[in-house]
Amino acid sequence: MTTQIAGLKVLNRKEWITLAVAIGGTLLTALLQGIGADSVLVFGIAAVTLAGLASLVGDATDQLAVRFGPGATGVLQSALGNLPELFIAIFALRAGLVGVVQAALIGSILGNSLLVLGLAFIVGGLRHGTQTFGKGPTRMMAVLILLSVAGLAIPTLATQPGLPDASHAGELSIIVAIVLLVVFVASIPFSLKGGPGASEETVSGEAEAHWPLALTLVLLVVAGLGAAFVSDWFVNALKPTMAAFHLSEAFTGLVIVAIAGNAVENVVGVQMAARNQPDFAISVILNSSLQVAIALAPALVLLSRFTGGTPLNLVLPPLMLAALALSAIIGALVIYDGESTWLEGLALVGLYVIIAASFWWG
Repeated sequence: MTTQIAGLKVLNRKEWITLAVAIGGTLLTALLQGIGADSVLVFGIAAVTLAGLASLVGDATDQLAVRFGPGATGVLQSALGNLPELFIAIFALRAGLVGVVQAALIGSILGNSLLVLGLAFIVGGLRHGTQTFGKGPTRMMAVLILLSVAGLAIPTLATQPGLPDASHAGELSIIVAIVLLVVFVASIPFSLKGGPGASEETVSGEAEAHWPLALTLVLLVVAGLGAAFVSDWFVNALKPTMAAFHLSEAFTGLVIVAIAGNAVENVVGVQMAARNQPDFAISVILNSSLQVAIALAPALVLLSRFTGGTPLNLVLPPLMLAALALSAIIGALVIYDGESTWLEGLALVGLYVIIAASFWWG
């Protein structure tokens, strides 16, 4: 532990601020929760703290990128980036907020495929002009996202009233979840060896790992544990906040919870595009969407059978399913040529805003 404390001397000013927000926010949220402070205040502080914890994870995995390359780091970044959302979803399911969890999962895919990818294209395009990235691996990931979204759509289509599977939503959701998890496991070697960002140019000379490896791993563990506690307090304050602002479950999950749970990608993906590292940016963003679709959502379907609360099924409202399908198709078309411009990014962000607005009154 003494070594880790001494290693903190290598942190720069921005990293110290991130660490202070993450740790200070966690302690402040715990204090407010303990004294029974106003739920809206707890919700706001918890949301900011989750963003700070996510940014801390982002800084740590940025250091790992130099050591292990962007392909492996994209997988690790996306997996760790989904930790807050995993914790939020588990606690929300135990609180009976199934609609919020479904919307948050779909919102995570939409947020990464449209909002975060769009912001990365805008920032990268305005700073560096047209950016290019590896076509083959990117196309493969886009295809996997399309296939996984198709898999997620089947339970909704097959269980419509009057169809033979109408009363078997739970069983069909479990089957789909298991198949998608198998695909996820099979996709890991591809992402490690040839995922977007696997080229050496994305890491050569751009940065040097100035954190000791032990410090990096310790901060990752601290951020993960902090995210678990803060997610619980975040969910406890969620219902009162929804009531105070008259927010629907669909909008809350699709926009607010999804953005709070995916702050890592919101920060890191855009940062990499701004540094003219489009391969790494695409790796982080697409891996996050893919892992939500073929890992996080299926895992929650299975875990919800054992964690208490309401089981999660993959039967979605029609508008949510349509938005998910459109985002997967459009996202694949936009990245298929291996180039990105700020105008394409603006169009993606615009579509996200339109979809979010359609759930405001839901």
